[in-house]
Amino acid sequence: MTGRTLRLSRLRKTTPEGRGGRLTEPRGGRARRRGTQPKVVALGGGMGLSASLAALRRITGDLTAVVTVADDGGSSGRLRDELGVLPPGDLRKALAALCGDDDWGQTWARVIQHRFQSGGEMHGHAVGNLLIVALWEQLGDHVLALDLVGKLLGAQGRVLPMSAVPLELQALVKGHDRERPDDIDTVRGQATVALTPGEVQSVHLVPNDPPAVPEALAAVLDADWVVLGPGSWFSSVIPHLLVPELLDALSETKARRVLSLNLAPQPGETEGFSPQRHLEVLGRHAPKLALDVVLADEAAVPDRDSLTDAAKRFGAAVELAPVARRDGTPRHDPELLAAAYDRIFRMHGRIGPWR
Repeated sequence: MTGRTLRLSRLRKTTPEGRGGRLTEPRGGRARRRGTQPKVVALGGGMGLSASLAALRRITGDLTAVVTVADDGGSSGRLRDELGVLPPGDLRKALAALCGDDDWGQTWARVIQHRFQSGGEMHGHAVGNLLIVALWEQLGDHVLALDLVGKLLGAQGRVLPMSAVPLELQALVKGHDRERPDDIDTVRGQATVALTPGEVQSVHLVPNDPPAVPEALAAVLDADWVVLGPGSWFSSVIPHLLVPELLDALSETKARRVLSLNLAPQPGETEGFSPQRHLEVLGRHAPKLALDVVLADEAAVPDRDSLTDAAKRFGAAVELAPVARRDGTPRHDPELLAAAYDRIFRMHGRIGPWR
């Protein structure tokens, strides 16, 4: 038995299912009886994860976001470089997405997303980033600090980092230098990878075997559903599959797994990608990953047969639904996406008592 397998085995025994119990008790929260609503874990980062969380909080209150921590740009990158902390930006965005639609939730969502505008050192820093880092320094505990921020905001779910150490994303990119279009270079940093003009061949993390946050592993092992994506494919979605303990948990969980595809290729890292090519590169990075459902916007799939064939390699069915905003922008509509998730949870899993 490997060290990772042993750790997962121990985590499984500490979950309510592993102990034979039926109650869950979120940190700082009240015990909740399993089965009253779907227990969902969403993996990702940036605006893609925010879109998924804004939809999922409409259909369950038992929601955990597991967020990538490889960001090295903007306010997050500056705080990371200066203080040696995890980049807080994607964690902040996830917390904002979990804020309710009442005045309290929307006010706090705007506050933590607010960026200072000045000609000095504070320019561009987000209030939420500073709040999160301040609590990390005060408490010395990433998870407790994020739980406290969530409590302040009235967040309808929990936010966890996927790893407790800052990660560097590196990519092998063909044509990153336009003057050498056939050469393959190593590109370092999530911000650079996301904007590369070349073709990303593969990505990896440094360190290459980062420790996963135990609470994130426990959440995945105890989930009813795990949602991966949408989001920047190489810099927000795939990195979760590069944390060995997290990939093991995704493989061993009894939860059903749904992959939510993007509405359009992203300029730079997935320029020209078809929906099925997104699946192909995911499979190259995690060849043993199994999925149950692939969700895509019906208007974004020109070749359903090819997508169906690509999904079958993961053991997954394809669900097409209108999930885009009606203004023509490649953004998810939270109400439509919520309806799609709700239908998937009912049709591809137990019809739970939350109905």
